[in-house]
Amino acid sequence: MKALSPETVSAARAELGIPEDHIPNSVAIIMDGNGRWARQRGLPRVAGHAKGALTVRKIVKESARLGLGALALFGFSVENWHRPPDEIEALMELYAKYLASEREMVIACNIRMRHIGRREGLPQSVLDEIDRTEEVSKNNTGMHLCLALNYGSRAEIAQAVRKLAAKVVDGDLDIDRIDDEAISAALDTAGVPDPDLVVRTSGELRVSNFLLWQISYAELYSTETRWPDFDEAEFHNALRAYAARHRRFGQVDDSNR
Repeated sequence: MKALSPETVSAARAELGIPEDHIPNSVAIIMDGNGRWARQRGLPRVAGHAKGALTVRKIVKESARLGLGALALFGFSVENWHRPPDEIEALMELYAKYLASEREMVIACNIRMRHIGRREGLPQSVLDEIDRTEEVSKNNTGMHLCLALNYGSRAEIAQAVRKLAAKVVDGDLDIDRIDDEAISAALDTAGVPDPDLVVRTSGELRVSNFLLWQISYAELYSTETRWPDFDEAEFHNALRAYAARHRRFGQVDDSNR
């Protein structure tokens, strides 16, 4: 499915029942509740993660169908290394399998996949699958898909600061030219539109060190639904909630929106 036609995207968006210009271009999702979903059913936590991987596929495909410019998914944080070793091992195996199995879908949906986060610490099997998917999708022209694995926003910002500082020391950058654009260009998400909407599942009300720079003006949406049960209809609810918000960016807005 190379480059969806504007007519196809418009038809998909019309199903939402909201004006096209009220649909976010970029969405970030903090996928939460896999473990609790499994525990409620008397299942091991890894069963929740496996079911959550199926949800990822649904939401990625639906985001591409709606013509979003970007989708960022928080899969594994730098703090998650404190989880039980057997759960981490199962998660990493699941990530490698997911990346391999969904590569065909990424190509078919014209998606550009990018890993954001530290490579250090991730198993080589995961890194290999990341590299393969990034390579085969780099020339796609559709939605950016950012998978945050071993990610922490403070670490990302610190690394960006080091990059800029090194350029200043080398004489390649005047310190007075360090502005918002320069910092954004030094982040893992360089070239990807900042999120307009952040969705968090399982009823939590925190951003958990996810894209702190990028979500500075994003709308926040929380749902009690746990990630394994988060489907296209729930996603549409989040988009409709976003469409009803009054986004002023610090300015006075006298419109009815």
